[in-house]
Amino acid sequence: MAQDLFIDTEHSFKTYEVLKSNAKAMEKDDIAEEVPIAFVYNGISHAVMLASPSDLEDFALGFSFSEGIVENKSDIYGIEVIHQPKGIELQIEIASARFQSLKDKRRNLLGRTGCGLCGAENLDQALRLPQKKIDNTLTIKESAIIKALDTLHATQSLQKKTGATHACAWANEQGEIQLVREDVGRHNALDKLIGALQKKSFNDKGFVITTSRASYEMVQKTVMLGASTLIAISAPTGLAIRSALKYGLCLIGFARAPHYVIYTYTERVTKN
Repeated sequence: MAQDLFIDTEHSFKTYEVLKSNAKAMEKDDIAEEVPIAFVYNGISHAVMLASPSDLEDFALGFSFSEGIVENKSDIYGIEVIHQPKGIELQIEIASARFQSLKDKRRNLLGRTGCGLCGAENLDQALRLPQKKIDNTLTIKESAIIKALDTLHATQSLQKKTGATHACAWANEQGEIQLVREDVGRHNALDKLIGALQKKSFNDKGFVITTSRASYEMVQKTVMLGASTLIAISAPTGLAIRSALKYGLCLIGFARAPHYVIYTYTERVTKN
């Protein structure tokens, strides 16, 4: 039974002894942890995610913002991280107007690491469309993209230990990595990055990189952030491309330096 499992809410990875096929003796291996994390707004449980137990205040803020639960960080009055035997609760206190809005459209999102629509109650809830297009039309040099891609791996401390996590990063116009957040789930990593950027009074002169594919929800969250460019290491989906085009997002996929594919707004990437 799940309730009998030991849930490690304190560490993002744990060391196990393993036997590798090419070895004659047991070796130590760092394994990523995943933990049920409940989002509780004003005392009412809203969603439970499986995620890495790190950067949890960033996660709370970023998820609340990218899901449209709050409009800005001032709508959040407090965040309390509560460790329990079966997981972690993020107790989030939000403005009464935002809480009323949440109750009006509340839905069950249980276990949404793999699919951004799992738990939606009907088709009307499936696609959370942003209210407006991105105004920012920042032009990025190819050299900045290559620089960011070349240096991203070195910033992924949890991935280097475990080989099991995604990363989302924010790079400035020069391609310098400014912030990185990691998680076993790509959506979670992006939410954590969004939360970290919100705490720093987000400056949109830069771009988002994700080590995953570019799904619709990765596009939606980037648009909610207000960033003008999303660069994905893997492929986009057709819905992601159409959504990026509709909402003014430059979408780049298969980005592995020095190669990449521009799917929307090709004029925003310039050669050196």
